[in-house]
Amino acid sequence: MTPKQYLNQAKHLDALIHSRLREIDYWREMSTSVSGMRYDGMPRNPNTPSDAHFVTCLHKIDEIQADVEKKVAQLITLRDEINARIDLLADPEEQLVLRYRYIDNCTWEEIASMLNVSLRTVHRIHGSALQNFTMPD
Repeated sequence: MTPKQYLNQAKHLDALIHSRLREIDYWREMSTSVSGMRYDGMPRNPNTPSDAHFVTCLHKIDEIQADVEKKVAQLITLRDEINARIDLLADPEEQLVLRYRYIDNCTWEEIASMLNVSLRTVHRIHGSALQNFTMPD
């Protein structure tokens, strides 16, 4: 694994968590939707689940929330590890670029603006930071 792949893990995990949170919103919305009643007098299929629709949705929400909690714990641990690794860099500008890019999820343009340097300089600092970055064992 390259330093860039290692650092991107936090970004990907964060995106996955946000995706799962949107999924929870979807199931919450589904749980409040009203399903129509059948008045045709036809017998029900015995294989059809007897739980109400909203109960199924609530079970799904609980399942996703447990997964999100697990992923958040992983993200906290990973961010702590990444921060500790970034702290090992000698150059403060390299530390800032890596933090802005991989911890704060800033764009290259935002980083250039915050550091008051050109985009080309940001890329140069980033390349140097990746070369000086020490990977965990």
